[in-house]
Amino acid sequence: TNMKRILSVLFIAFSILCLIILINTLSLKSESIDITPIDKLKIGDDAINRLSGAIKFKTISSGNPEDNFDDEFYKLHNYLEGVFPLIHSSLEKKVFNQSLLYKWTGTDKKLKPILLMSHLDVVPVDLSTLNEWDAPPFSGNIKNGNIYGRGTFDDKVTVMAIMEAVEILIENEFTPNRTTYLAFGHDEEIGGINGAGVISDYLEKEKIELEYVLDEGGFLAEGLIPGIDKPVALINVAEKGYVSYKLTIRTEGGHSSAPPKDNTIGSLAKAITKLESNQFKLKMTPLLKTQIKTLGAEMPFLGKMLFANSWLFKNFILDGFSAKTTIAPTIISGGVKDNVIPTSASVIINFRIMTGDDPKEIKKHIINTINDSRISVEEINPPNLPSPVSDFNSVSFKLIKKTILQIFPDAVVTPGLVGGGTDTKHYQKISNNAYRFYPLRLNKDNITGLHGINERVSIDNYKEIIQFVYQLVINQNSINSVI
Repeated sequence: TNMKRILSVLFIAFSILCLIILINTLSLKSESIDITPIDKLKIGDDAINRLSGAIKFKTISSGNPEDNFDDEFYKLHNYLEGVFPLIHSSLEKKVFNQSLLYKWTGTDKKLKPILLMSHLDVVPVDLSTLNEWDAPPFSGNIKNGNIYGRGTFDDKVTVMAIMEAVEILIENEFTPNRTTYLAFGHDEEIGGINGAGVISDYLEKEKIELEYVLDEGGFLAEGLIPGIDKPVALINVAEKGYVSYKLTIRTEGGHSSAPPKDNTIGSLAKAITKLESNQFKLKMTPLLKTQIKTLGAEMPFLGKMLFANSWLFKNFILDGFSAKTTIAPTIISGGVKDNVIPTSASVIINFRIMTGDDPKEIKKHIINTINDSRISVEEINPPNLPSPVSDFNSVSFKLIKKTILQIFPDAVVTPGLVGGGTDTKHYQKISNNAYRFYPLRLNKDNITGLHGINERVSIDNYKEIIQFVYQLVINQNSINSVI
């Protein structure tokens, strides 16, 4: 009968589908790489004390023009000069506002320079949380195997690790083949315009073209990716863009005893709910395909099956990677008295723009989605566009990957996309490639310290970061020896 034929065809089709899924799953295997072990640096307590000392300077970027922490930055500059004498006697140093640029001249002028970067500034501390800190946030206290304070994770820790590594290399009479710049901005937390932006302008005028820049924004994720027990080294090769819109509703208001059907704040809330219910489309990119393949190979069977067949489970996987332009209401205001329906109310909504999405479409999406002529839509600042995607098959990427595996042989190394912003955006005009990674171990225990309470880094992890920078610079001199 026809029904039997239909069922037979469906069974055959289902069997073929299951076979394809199984073959794809079994074919997805971990990359096998032979890495030559390296000698571990002997890093003494002096290095730990130097980081502790740097944390004591309140180099805060508050975003409030009335605050002025300039003196703290200049004190930190003097401190660095005191504790890293070889760097300051051997490298060319320039100061741009409160930012620093060092030039370590290489022996081969034909090679493009590289730039190792980080930032000196930190975010403010919520004073109401002070009693929840295990050590004061600008104390640099060392306890329980950790160094505490603002900047121990974001991001004086990598400033100091870079300086420590370079100081050791100079002491060992090492000279790089490739000119190496060290750049430390002072305003990354508020956009970096007067720090990294000014340094980049200077380098552009000097006609410097960089091979790559290495910045924060990637880390060693421990236990944060379901199904993967190994640390995952995320070398983020792109970042989302950023734009915020202010939605303001204006009405006739009224008395709370006789509320209109579409009252002011209720209507604004409805607009917010509509936006959150109408998300932007998920997007697959070559970068995400590579990341899905790399991570999937390390997962148990079910996870591997999903990731090996991303063509079938695409939306589920991409949603986990937040592979879309995101929508986040962040500030809301309105109302003057509890018995008065206000004549206006507003909300600020932040959008992180996915690679390949057009910022011009965001405003259209807002207007079409909320469909309320009483609500105006105003762009707060010009958008930061999504960054270009750096080459994750380049020799430089492979060199960073090799360095990671020399120090963390059990790590899974993958390119990735970061939702937050970094100072690398200012160097796009003088470098095709920006890689965002230092081996900070990020896990469920310390992730809340990032811009939050009890920011800290373990002493062991800090030593690993110094080792990473040291080994990367050494590997740079043997660029042909990559995986």
